[in-house]
Amino acid sequence: MRLLQHKTEAYWFYRVLSRVYDRWVNPLFWTPAMRATALDAAALDDRSLTTLDVGAGTGFATEGIVEHIDAQHVTMLDQSPHQLARATAKPALARCTRLIGDAEDLPFPTDHFDRYVSAGSIEYWPDPQRAIAEAYRVLRAGGRALIVGPVRPAHRLLRRLADTWMLFPTEQQYRDWFTRAGFAGVEVTTLAPPWYRSPRAPYAVAVSGGKPGPGPSALPLPAPAETVRARIGVRTALRFAAGSFAGALFVPLAAALALRHRLQERRAR
Repeated sequence: MRLLQHKTEAYWFYRVLSRVYDRWVNPLFWTPAMRATALDAAALDDRSLTTLDVGAGTGFATEGIVEHIDAQHVTMLDQSPHQLARATAKPALARCTRLIGDAEDLPFPTDHFDRYVSAGSIEYWPDPQRAIAEAYRVLRAGGRALIVGPVRPAHRLLRRLADTWMLFPTEQQYRDWFTRAGFAGVEVTTLAPPWYRSPRAPYAVAVSGGKPGPGPSALPLPAPAETVRARIGVRTALRFAAGSFAGALFVPLAAALALRHRLQERRAR
């Protein structure tokens, strides 16, 4: 698996990244306009819907959710206490429930939520199929799940870099994971920041599906293979360092493309 597609490596990655995530990372890769388009697919059409945000992090996606759902009906779950700590400073999220937890082993009963949302978390899941089956399990019959994540780049160099860093699934993989878990009416919406222009592949996707009946997924799954460890050994530390370096290479590239986009917009005025 990729360097940061492990729970402990992701834990340490976000222990560092949480300090700059909202100010320097989100504006480049995950914009309010992208969030609004993605959340449309979650059918957040009643303010009383009980909604679970998995991999909620600093609460960027959750801020979009509470524009449609009353905050007291929203539960934020993340394995990173450092990311969730940043969410506590956001007034709009004050009434949300915040929990430390694992996307692959959700601490909730079956048929519990009306909506499930996860944005920017699947990249770090060691077993995406298990996590999506867990999303199915915790939803009530008629509930809807939405997962937002990146797509494997078409450019050869970027694809190699992405495959080193973390999970970049294909669009077909997303569809297959949802279908195998038992979701019906699976839909895919493509997403991209303004600077992204490649016609060869989408930048990211919002994948949604409905739960047709009660109960857990019929898909047989093993127990989670990994748990988070707050202490790391030499091998994990090296993986964390190398994965962080690979991820950091994306930032100047995105910044340069974003700057080019702004300059072109100014010239067009």
